Amino acid sequence: MYVYPVVAPEFSNWRDEQRAWRDSAVLFDQTHHMDELIVEGPDAAAFLDHVGINSFANFGLNRAKHFVPVTPAGHVIGDMIIFREREDKFVLVGRAPTANWVRFQAAIGHWKVRLVHDPRSDSRPDGRAIYRTHYRFQIQGPDAAKIFEKINGGPVPEVKFFHVDWINVGSRRVQALRHGMAGAPGLEIWGPYADKHYIQSTIMEAAREVGVDLRLVGSRAYSTNTLESGWIPSPLPGIYTGDGMMQEYRDWLGADSYEAVGSIGGSFVSDNIEDYYVNPFELGYGFYIGWKSDFIGKDALTRMKDARNRKKVTFEWNREDVLKVIASGFEEGTPYKWIDFPQPNYASSSADMVMHGDKMVGMSMFNGYSFNERCMLSLGVVDADVQEGDVLTLKWGEPDETGKTSTERHKQADIRVRVSPTPYAREARENYAESWRTKSNA
Repeated sequence: MYVYPVVAPEFSNWRDEQRAWRDSAVLFDQTHHMDELIVEGPDAAAFLDHVGINSFANFGLNRAKHFVPVTPAGHVIGDMIIFREREDKFVLVGRAPTANWVRFQAAIGHWKVRLVHDPRSDSRPDGRAIYRTHYRFQIQGPDAAKIFEKINGGPVPEVKFFHVDWINVGSRRVQALRHGMAGAPGLEIWGPYADKHYIQSTIMEAAREVGVDLRLVGSRAYSTNTLESGWIPSPLPGIYTGDGMMQEYRDWLGADSYEAVGSIGGSFVSDNIEDYYVNPFELGYGFYIGWKSDFIGKDALTRMKDARNRKKVTFEWNREDVLKVIASGFEEGTPYKWIDFPQPNYASSSADMVMHGDKMVGMSMFNGYSFNERCMLSLGVVDADVQEGDVLTLKWGEPDETGKTSTERHKQADIRVRVSPTPYAREARENYAESWRTKSNA
């Protein structure tokens, strides 16, 4: 089972915590669940330009971007947010698969780079002390600007989307990235881990003084914010097949690595693990591929570019079918697979079959309940000819033979799903800065 480490499940209750990023303001504690990787040295920019699909041609100082590497076969490994702090220094923040791939490429290459890796906190520390290099917070919501002005001691400089500037938090000077996880833009701030308590308490006190209902968000609500904004956080890393470099990489990975201990949950069970892979075009990342760069996987993506790739969508689950599944838990006999609220996250990656009649036409990859939208949603990919508004069927629950320890004995259910816009939240879709959320998947 995938676990969000250290941060409490709830601080008030997950419904009000979800509501707050739409109606007032939230404080996300992002300190513990992501790897941080520093890449610096004379070849740092050229190295990362080679490893990721993004172009570094116009990537100036105090900027950030979405960094996505693929395998030589063009399969997505994962993604991270990358910051450029100096001409020769970059900081990458995100899930472990991307950090591991970057570390491996540095190990096998002849680049003049130095890497410093700070892995995510232990999922189950069992009372052991936890230390990170940096704290990382994000404040967002319609009332966030009032808090920023208070903690800064005056108006905050206008920061462009995915640009970095400096602001005050009480007596501390901190870096701030214009960003937003749940659709409402905000600022992400970070600094030395030793300052974490001071920074958090200063933000909370400032919110009280300006009368903002700022909610600390626990790990239960945090994991669902992407459902409204349209980012698929946990595609299966496409690293389990392939010879040459890929075999060498699998040998390099440790037996306790994310890739080694992860699991796939859901109704889609295939003997071919490549059926779970995705490419950048399917996730909506095709528009920022740096075609002038010589990056790993370029030849494969060139072949994929004009193919009929699947496209990313939001699935809106049918209310009556969801209630039928829940009701079965109160009846005699074998129930349907329980839907844990707000996010039934029982595996590292999810893959539920989405059907049109007897044909599989899509894959649901991340699901959960939105109190703001009052419905179950999931993010996934569908065949190119599926249209917004189409009603399909999601098969919910594990087949009998999977034997997964993170699920109870259950039977599968058919849940109708309507193909809906991505991002689903109107605020994110209509007012978010131009990015992978607002670009066409073509």
